[in-house]
Amino acid sequence: MIHMKCPACGSQSFYTKDPEDQYNIFEFDLKDGEIISVTEEAESNQFDIGEETETFCKRCAWHDKFKTLKEGK
Repeated sequence: MIHMKCPACGSQSFYTKDPEDQYNIFEFDLKDGEIISVTEEAESNQFDIGEETETFCKRCAWHDKFKTLKEGK
């Protein structure tokens, strides 16, 4: 089981911004290493989250590349 969480506060709730429209965000939770959409609407507009995707914690001010979560830093 992969346990991915915010390195600053331990949250598993995040969001990322659409590179085409910075006001459009995709909110997601991480459960067992899987990306789970928070709302049904987000599923239809899901962004491609890769290693280099800028990711923001929903609970604190932490943000970095998605790969940082995978590395467990």
